Amino acid sequence: MESELGIIEQSFNSRYSLWVQEALAELPDCFTITDPCISGQPIVFASKGFLKMMGYSKSEVIGKNGRIFQGPGTCRRSVMEIREAIREERAIQINLLNYRKDGAPFWMLFHMCPVFSKEDGRVIHFVGVQVPISRKPRRSAGRNGVNLCEEGSRMDEIVYGSCRREVCSDSLVESGRLMSLDSALDDVDSRVLDIEEPCEASDLEKRRAATAIHSILSVLTHYSELTGRLVCGKRCSISGVGLLSSSLNISLGRLKQSFVLTDPHLPDMPIVYASDAFFKLTGYARHEVLGCNCRFLSGVETDSSTIYRIKESIQNEKACTVRILNYRKDKSSFWNLLHISPVRNASGKIAYFVGVQMEEGCKNQDGHGLSPEMRQLSAVGAVKIAVRSLSMGAGPSKS
Repeated sequence: MESELGIIEQSFNSRYSLWVQEALAELPDCFTITDPCISGQPIVFASKGFLKMMGYSKSEVIGKNGRIFQGPGTCRRSVMEIREAIREERAIQINLLNYRKDGAPFWMLFHMCPVFSKEDGRVIHFVGVQVPISRKPRRSAGRNGVNLCEEGSRMDEIVYGSCRREVCSDSLVESGRLMSLDSALDDVDSRVLDIEEPCEASDLEKRRAATAIHSILSVLTHYSELTGRLVCGKRCSISGVGLLSSSLNISLGRLKQSFVLTDPHLPDMPIVYASDAFFKLTGYARHEVLGCNCRFLSGVETDSSTIYRIKESIQNEKACTVRILNYRKDKSSFWNLLHISPVRNASGKIAYFVGVQMEEGCKNQDGHGLSPEMRQLSAVGAVKIAVRSLSMGAGPSKS
C-alpha cells in the first residue's frame, strides 16, 4: 500500500512544484484529478469542496477510482460515455447521478478534460469538476407518459374510493390508516422524483463548471512552469511522435508483471510505457524511465554478448529470453530473467517491443503456481491483446 501511495505522490511531485497542492486546495470548486498512467486510473487529488460535498475523508478517496461514487441509479450509458471520452482523450460534460458516502443520491454536472504534457503530448492527468444541479420543484412524466402528479391523484382516488364505505362504518381508526397510507405514497413519489428523474444542468451551472476547469488548468500550468515540465489543456506536441492512448495505458495498467514497452519507430527505441512493478523492481520513477533506452539498466559487469543477443533478436524481429545482470537506481545489481518479444498491431505490423523482467530468485512474485517462463508468456500475451484490440479502434484525438 505504501508503494502505491508513493506512486500517487510522484504523480504530482514529478510534474509540478511542491506548492501545487496548496494552491489547488485554495480553489473553492468541487473537483478531482486522476492519473491514467497509474493502474486503475486512481484519484491523485481531491479538493476540499469535493470531500465536503461527498462526505468522504481524503484518505478514503485518494488512490480510489471514481466508480466508488456510482450506485444503482447511475446511468450505465453515461458511464460508458465518460469511458469513451477517456479512451479518445477528449473533454466531456454530462449529467450524472452519483452517491454520497451516506448513500444519498444527487444529480451533478460532471465536466472532465485531459491535461497534456507539452513535451510529448501524452495525457498525464484528467481533471473532473462536479457541480451539483439545482432541482426545480416540478413533476415529470410517469409510466406510459402519465404525469406523476396525475398518477398520484388517480392512486389516491382508487385507495379512498375503495375504502370510503369502510371509513363510514369504522370511522376514525380506518381514517388514520388511510392518512398513513397517503403519507407513504407521498414519500415514495418524492423519492422517485428525487432519485430517478433526469436532471438537466442550467447554462449557469455549465458556465460554472467550465470556469472551474479553466482555473484548475491555470494553476497546473503555472506550477509546471516552475519545474520546467510544462502541461497544457490541449495537445501541442510535434506530429509523428508515438503516443500511447489513455485507454491503452489503462489496459496495460491492469497487468501486475514488471515490463516495459518500447517503440522501434522512434530514434534510440525509447521506453513509452513501464509498469508499476518495473518501477518497484528498479527503484526508478516514471519520469526517469519514459523516453529512455533500456540500456540505462546495464552496468560495468553486464555481459556485452548478452546485449548483442538482444539487439540481434530485435533486428530480426524475433522473441528471445536471456539472463542478464542489471542495476537498480541505487546501483545494486540483480539477475534479470528477461523475455523480449515483438508486439504487432491489428494490421500485422510491429508496433512495439515488450520486455518482461523477472528477478532471479525473488520470492515475492505471486505466480499462482506458474513457472517463470509461463508468467512471462502470459504477460506478453496480455500486452499483445491490448495493443491489437485498441489498434482496431480509434486512436487518440489530436485536438
